[in-house]
Amino acid sequence: MDQTARERAESAARQEAAQLTARGIRGIALNWVDNAGVSRVKAVPTTRLAHAARWGVGASPCFDVFLVDDSSVTSPHIGGPSGDLRLFPDLDRLTVLAAQPGWAWAPVDRYEQHGAPHAACQRQFARRMTERATARGLRLSMGFETEWIVTRAGEPGAGPSYPCQGPAYGMKRVAELSGYLHDVLDALAAQDMAVLQIHPEYSPGQFEVSVAPADPVGAADLSLLVRETIRAVSLRHGLDASFAPVVEPGGVGNGAHLHLSLWQDGRNLCRDGDGPFGMTPLYEGFLAGVLRELPALLVLGAPSPASYLRLTPSHWAGAFQCWGPENREAALRFIPGSPGDSGGANAEVKCFDPAANPYLVTGAVIAAGLAGADEGLTLPPPVEGDPAEHGDQPRLPTSLTEALKHFEGSALLREALGDPLFEAVAAVRRGEIALFDGLSPQDLAAATRGRY
Repeated sequence: MDQTARERAESAARQEAAQLTARGIRGIALNWVDNAGVSRVKAVPTTRLAHAARWGVGASPCFDVFLVDDSSVTSPHIGGPSGDLRLFPDLDRLTVLAAQPGWAWAPVDRYEQHGAPHAACQRQFARRMTERATARGLRLSMGFETEWIVTRAGEPGAGPSYPCQGPAYGMKRVAELSGYLHDVLDALAAQDMAVLQIHPEYSPGQFEVSVAPADPVGAADLSLLVRETIRAVSLRHGLDASFAPVVEPGGVGNGAHLHLSLWQDGRNLCRDGDGPFGMTPLYEGFLAGVLRELPALLVLGAPSPASYLRLTPSHWAGAFQCWGPENREAALRFIPGSPGDSGGANAEVKCFDPAANPYLVTGAVIAAGLAGADEGLTLPPPVEGDPAEHGDQPRLPTSLTEALKHFEGSALLREALGDPLFEAVAAVRRGEIALFDGLSPQDLAAATRGRY
């Protein structure tokens, strides 16, 4: 970050701070996500926003090797007590928090003290991969579905107690929590977030909200902001919101499905081509690259040992490495869209969950997809119905240990992430495998449901 950029950021932040102060905003939450998928924060008074925009806010690089329980490991490039980074807020994403009066929020990019980008900054990784697509004349539109399970706030260690009894997808559940859901919608609207839909999901106390798609970095930012907004609204209602992969083992867990479309010169490449279901060859190659890399991508998209309690067949979790049109059991679901709706066609990666760092997910999916497009890959035959009943479809890894072997063998992801970030992710995954080794499914769910 050069001197001119620092001065521009300081000037813009000073104007923002004056407006925020006039609105009674006293604190700015500076937010990022670590490799364990935990949302971390440093905060500054609004009066210090200009200083933070020019000089950054100090934060240790050790967060790159934190585990979900706040213990830490080390990696070849990162670890130990030494060193410091600077957090720089993205003022374009600065948002007044509707459910936390007096506060605003901004995601951060992380830099070294001397001004170079931090090699393990996940947000800048997502931006680099987006720029790779842009250099090819491609634009990606992405969006995350956010699923969560709401429970009554209770004693630590107590089992979950649900505030509603309505059935899966039932209007009764909306009626039971209509005031809560109203406040969720109200807070998101106050933050200028366009909600596409909100509804009850399958599990007890489970809901889903989808917001409008954005560029890959923006989609990850929105995923983070949606989650923190829901969390704040829940607390004001005396409720806890869990974004863990599972709250209770054996049930349907929380997903964080990623929707994506690929555009070129204003044209949606998902349709009007001569490939499967109207895909263009470029888009087919992109999806084929993602499908090929899914066993390794799970380390980023299903990153917790608890993720594999969710990733089970016949639960709409996408447990098989296959694709199909409108197939909710396939790991990769293609959505042709309605005739005449040029923007409706997209693909959905169903095997990811909210324990994931969304910046790692968007960046890695782009890297895998571009490799497939560059190689001219084609998709295998689509799968209809439940692949568990076919008996011939490859199962995705059934444990984090298995997925990690694929990740560590992926030259594609190592190159895209760069060694410091790649090795930090691998170290965190090995640390959490050891941390939760031998736990029963019930104990594993209990240990993680309050961390996300």
